[in-house]
Amino acid sequence: MSLELYATYVVACIVIVLVPGPTVTLIIANSMRHGSKAGLANVAGTQAGLAIMIAIVGIGLNTLIAGMGHWFEWVRLIGAAYLIWMGVQMFRSKGKLNPDGSARKPRGGFFLQGFLVAISNPKTLVFFGAFFPQFIAPQGNYTLQIVVMGLTAMVFAAMSDSTYALAAGRAGRLLSASRVKLMSRISGSFLVGGGLWLAFSKAK
Repeated sequence: MSLELYATYVVACIVIVLVPGPTVTLIIANSMRHGSKAGLANVAGTQAGLAIMIAIVGIGLNTLIAGMGHWFEWVRLIGAAYLIWMGVQMFRSKGKLNPDGSARKPRGGFFLQGFLVAISNPKTLVFFGAFFPQFIAPQGNYTLQIVVMGLTAMVFAAMSDSTYALAAGRAGRLLSASRVKLMSRISGSFLVGGGLWLAFSKAK
């Protein structure tokens, strides 16, 4: 891959990662309610999910998965349902705090949340499968180019998502304990919205 082609890919990555999706919704919601560390744990889980998807694309299974038809849609709907379920649970939260005054953490942990939301969005897999070939130099090493592009995409995604987590976490510190319930409802609404967006969007 030439430097010119790679530079074009980098610009495309920056534009793409700046568009918020379901994972960003989750990161912001948890960062505001539980602090930046929770959001950064979501980011780590998201990175793990992205790594698996990039590996799948690298070994050529994206064509097989894209051909799964309605099963592929079921995976997308399950991911959407998971987001909506988390949002409803957060919305219904009574705002109870731990003895140290912090909001109670969800079951399964923040890393697992981020991983499940990332891996259950098949649109990401389809996107990588269609996006990567546009920048691959036919005469170059296919595997090496996939690795370089994959790592580049993960780095920019991590930087963008971490920025959301840190900014939302800082905003969350301004909230008093009495506002935890209100924050839970707002965060839950965002998660439900993200789940509905995923449910009604079509993977092309």
